[in-house]
Amino acid sequence: MAPGSLLLGVDVGTQSTKGVVATVDGVLVATATRAHGVDRPAPGFFEHDADAVWWDGFVAVTRELLARDDVEAARVAGVGVSGIGPCLLAADDGGRPLRPAILYGVDTRAGAQIDELRERFGDDAIQARSRSVMTSQAVGPKLLWLREREPQVWDQTRQVLMASSFLVRRLTGAYVLDHHSASGVVPFYDAAGRRWHRPWVEQALGGDLRLPELAWSDEVAGEVTADAAAATGLRPGTPVTTGTVDAAAEALSAGVREPGDLMLMYGTTMFLIQLVERLPADTPFWGTCYLWEGLAALAGGMATSGALTSWFRDVLGEGAPPYESLVAGAARVRPGSDGLVVLPYFAGERTPLHEPDARGVVAGLTLDHGRDHLYRALLEATAYGVRHNLEALEAAGAPPARLVGVGGGTQGGLWPQIVADVTGRPQDVPGQTIGAAYGDALLAGIATGLVDRDADWNPPAVRVEPDQRAAAIYHDAYALYRELHVATAPLQRRLARLGREEPRHG
Repeated sequence: MAPGSLLLGVDVGTQSTKGVVATVDGVLVATATRAHGVDRPAPGFFEHDADAVWWDGFVAVTRELLARDDVEAARVAGVGVSGIGPCLLAADDGGRPLRPAILYGVDTRAGAQIDELRERFGDDAIQARSRSVMTSQAVGPKLLWLREREPQVWDQTRQVLMASSFLVRRLTGAYVLDHHSASGVVPFYDAAGRRWHRPWVEQALGGDLRLPELAWSDEVAGEVTADAAAATGLRPGTPVTTGTVDAAAEALSAGVREPGDLMLMYGTTMFLIQLVERLPADTPFWGTCYLWEGLAALAGGMATSGALTSWFRDVLGEGAPPYESLVAGAARVRPGSDGLVVLPYFAGERTPLHEPDARGVVAGLTLDHGRDHLYRALLEATAYGVRHNLEALEAAGAPPARLVGVGGGTQGGLWPQIVADVTGRPQDVPGQTIGAAYGDALLAGIATGLVDRDADWNPPAVRVEPDQRAAAIYHDAYALYRELHVATAPLQRRLARLGREEPRHG
């Protein structure tokens, strides 16, 4: 082990890029964050400018970290990267973006292409090949959307990148993608064979598209080039990992590494990863490889969580109280929000419903309800969604053995407590909650051989136990939550169509 070695981890999230520097023992030395936005050029479209958001964000946080007196580029022994995913960035031979990146499952533009691929290959064959359902989370339909809807871009596309692989491409020149991210390129990734399924690629997309080489996230993809060093301040020749999706890196950062471990990521969306020894044949989740060979995962995600709380604060307008005040107010409201139930489908819903046309509902409002009730009801809505996902995992034969809560939403304790009360399950919350960037630094240590794969960087600091009195109230409220969706689903779909209609004039 090199004396004084440091490890850099950088994660590109939906709304910010975060970077950390840690020692090989997992001690956090420095952090940096750069906020960014999401472009929504049309209903159901979510995009990032890869140069301005992904690369410039990486450069900004890296330079900020390297500017510290206790962090020197010469001491950085490895770089790990992760990002939102699965995404689609069409690029030319040099890895230069040809259009904005199309984001993960919150982007629902490719509904027609989902139907087209399901009809072409069949649901059973897709499930058998990819171990995943075909939904808006899949990259395959978005590739087909690009071919059909933007042929001028498609004709120039030579590389298909995601947030992490784009950073790896810029840093090292390598055109490579990790197996966990590749698992999201449904239906073109063969989950059993751990390879691209070229016959389906050629049938649906043609034979000219060169998909990236595949590797594991605990491997080194390449070294920082001279050009990348000049841009970032890193030392030329610094090893860079293959990278991965942010949720997987965040799971690793919290010690999720054994079958039965389940991560709940309290972020812009609520994402979960449940480790399993083998992927079940038929589930409503996305079957994926994990970060290294020998482990698999069932991944799921709600379309909103933190996005709901930020939406609510934006609605309050100028002078809105800080989140700490909103949380404090919600904590004073009784469990069940005095009869309010919210469906959190403000951006459709992913697992386990897979309904892009689902819409949010607030039921039970009276003149006695105020801001604090609504804010708590939004937190409770996400907790009901978590319970729905956990029940679906059990039905699929993959019951969680241990829940680990991570992400910014764990701070303050109210949100994980509500989730524990609604689900009736305790949660471990680790000492470090900065998330994926910390996991990236750990992967950099593992890939370079400086850190053992079993190293326990981040043991649990708090165990959140369910409150039995609250759990009894939530048991009834959860039943109403499930009934409310069934009762209003036809209206939700009609409202979704209405929202897409062009206004009439004349």
